[in-house]
Amino acid sequence: MPEATDAASAAAPPSGAPLPQLVLELRDMVITYVKQETLVPLRQLGRYIGFGVAGSLLLGLGAVLLGVGALRGLQTETGETFAGDWSWAPYLIVFVALLLCGAITWKTRSGWRRRKEAR
Repeated sequence: MPEATDAASAAAPPSGAPLPQLVLELRDMVITYVKQETLVPLRQLGRYIGFGVAGSLLLGLGAVLLGVGALRGLQTETGETFAGDWSWAPYLIVFVALLLCGAITWKTRSGWRRRKEAR
């Protein structure tokens, strides 16, 4: 007979609360957990991506404006140096300068990433 009472006590809810209340608490706990583990990180990821895209666009716009400014400076401030048959030279100079800046940035970024991953 003592075995029957042990089985009955094992089947009863441990807190003494009725089963429907426990089910509702479990549902609320699962919903809170899902929000905490999925929605909050997704919002943070969206914010991270948004700032990354905005920063990339602003840096790209800055590079374009810097290139146009350098081109205009070479064309107007060098007098007759790049006149006539040499009118293409400022374009090449600015293009090469922007490529070098991009390569330096890329190299620095990849080195920074390797150091960060090594930690």
